[in-house]
Amino acid sequence: IVWESPANPDYIYREGRYVRPYYFEFISHAKNRWAGKTIVDLFAEEFKGRPYDYYVDAVKSGRIQVDGQTVHPSYVVQSSQKISHFLHRHEPPVLAEKITVLESEADVITVCKPASIPVHPCGQYRKNTIVGILQAEQGLAPLFPVHRLDRLVSGLLIFARNADKAESFRQQIEGGLLQKEYVAKVVGLFPEGEQVVNANVNFNAREGRSSVEKGKVACTKFMRISTNGKHSIVLCKPVTGRTHQIRVHLQYTGHPIGNDILYLSFSIDPMCTNCPGLAPVGYDEEGLWLHCVRYTGPDWSYECPYPEWA
Repeated sequence: IVWESPANPDYIYREGRYVRPYYFEFISHAKNRWAGKTIVDLFAEEFKGRPYDYYVDAVKSGRIQVDGQTVHPSYVVQSSQKISHFLHRHEPPVLAEKITVLESEADVITVCKPASIPVHPCGQYRKNTIVGILQAEQGLAPLFPVHRLDRLVSGLLIFARNADKAESFRQQIEGGLLQKEYVAKVVGLFPEGEQVVNANVNFNAREGRSSVEKGKVACTKFMRISTNGKHSIVLCKPVTGRTHQIRVHLQYTGHPIGNDILYLSFSIDPMCTNCPGLAPVGYDEEGLWLHCVRYTGPDWSYECPYPEWA
């Protein structure tokens, strides 16, 4: 078995973009609280996603190693040791939409990010990311994301092509010199005129969602672009940059994004096998009706075309 993951993954298109499964080495260094535990007990207690017998077999077969060596299942781990877990990695699929390069400059590249694709490696995603796909299919590397978009959000994504340019963007962001604009398709007749929401946002990492309560100061400005009475297209200008800020602030106004499972309110039936999800169990996700259209700095501006739903 060749444990190294391929530099250029083999993408498979089948109602989505899949990555052909590959071998990958997950590396961690033993924490102090792990010291004194057997290697099998450590994995069984800390990583509960697999049964105990799997970890016994993985240690015996060398798929779990300590300091690059195969050990006995009763081996006692010491603090700071390198622990490797070699896995046959299956990444979740993403929508098979093309990543369009919008602007290509000497030190900046901008793209239109499709919904469902993470910006960079995180969680279960490594190759099925914007960074991974651009490297594999267009040879664009290294890339330094200037900002991020939630996985289900689409639109403008800016990358610096070197560390110096990335640092320049970082300083502008920290100095509050950037203006961000998004469009959203929300439920109902959104009010006319500028609507300003000043409501603290608290992100609960365990639940993966934000709420408007005691949290970090957050401000978003909204302006209705159009409406058909049932839905409205709204321009969103976040002044701050909290997690899910636009989504939770739109919920706060009473006009949540029309297909936002996390922030749409509806009655929960305790006996329903689909609740509390919005879609039926097993239904494939779709991109949010939230799209980044423009970032503007002191002496630059980058744009992305509006999506079809807007």
